[in-house]
Amino acid sequence: MKNYAVSDSRSPGRIHSEPAPKERGEFQRDRDRIIHSTAFRRLVYKTQVFVNHEGDLFRTRLTHSIEVAQIARSISRTLQLNDDLAEAVALAHDLGHTPFGHAGQDALNECMRDYGGFEHNMQSLRIVDRLEERYAAFNGLNLMFETREGILKHCSPARARELGGVGRRFLEDRRPSLEAQICNLADEIAYNNHDVDDGLRSGLVTTEQLAEIPLYARHAKAVRKQFPDLSPRRLIHETIRCMIDDQVSDLLAESRRRIRVAAPDSPEAVSVAPPLIAFSEQMHAENRAMKTFLRENLYRHYQVLRMTHKAHRVISDLFAIFSSDPRLLPPQYKEMTEKSSIPRVVADYIAGMTDRYAMREHRRLFAVGEI
Repeated sequence: MKNYAVSDSRSPGRIHSEPAPKERGEFQRDRDRIIHSTAFRRLVYKTQVFVNHEGDLFRTRLTHSIEVAQIARSISRTLQLNDDLAEAVALAHDLGHTPFGHAGQDALNECMRDYGGFEHNMQSLRIVDRLEERYAAFNGLNLMFETREGILKHCSPARARELGGVGRRFLEDRRPSLEAQICNLADEIAYNNHDVDDGLRSGLVTTEQLAEIPLYARHAKAVRKQFPDLSPRRLIHETIRCMIDDQVSDLLAESRRRIRVAAPDSPEAVSVAPPLIAFSEQMHAENRAMKTFLRENLYRHYQVLRMTHKAHRVISDLFAIFSSDPRLLPPQYKEMTEKSSIPRVVADYIAGMTDRYAMREHRRLFAVGEI
């Protein structure tokens, strides 16, 4: 690895001291703990854009996290960084997401407006630091400092002060590790491209519409030229594959250029440098155009907005009824209200729900005849 890559030996380590693993690295241990966590398993039934029951082939938070990890690990390995750390951050970055994707997060944040708000990155950290109950010696997963830091993509100054060391970089205008920077952009590559795929699969967007978007149009044209008899479904898959490859290649080239100019000699030097993992200006502009297209044509499609409205209603109703009468909470959460504020415990419970569990809880509490 490069001397500016994160290493086990130079890490601040874990909150709770543990013997070093014998047959694997510290960040491999983090990855394994994340994969075996309850929160990670729940991601299989948490939505990206489409509610889980709407189709078996649409992406979920779990498949998205795996795609992000694959991209992040490949980029990190190519740049001779700590690919185990990149994989661990990628697999953990969405652990705190609510049911119903961003619609659920917006609804829960609104419910928590007077109690500190709700943000899924903070919730992911809360899960790995406190909420997972697996180990005899501590709550949470007791992950390495850099893994925890990488999970925190955004953080307000007030929250950063509460978090101590892991939030300090937000107060000091410092960057996270290169591995964490890679995960941020691997996340963007993954969700942009798979939302195109899912949007086309659902029929909510069309290839004719995408022909106006440079990133898609350029690669679709090249694929048609090379494979003129390709079926529509394979044409889409090949185009998206080429889009991902182009974005990764661009990111590698631009990141290498920035690293060469900054010449960091340690992870500490990375933290005080400008962002070193980035797209070129052209690719950044093309990605922005794709995001705008998806926002206007997929995320705001009337069928998606209907789901969004329903999700908001489910989350708001659940928050209101559990907050007004905590006795309705499952026993382990009811016990938690004796040590933490009721709204935060209710938010923890709701955020941990899968799409279908949230809908089932809503029916149990509000539908006549349900128990």
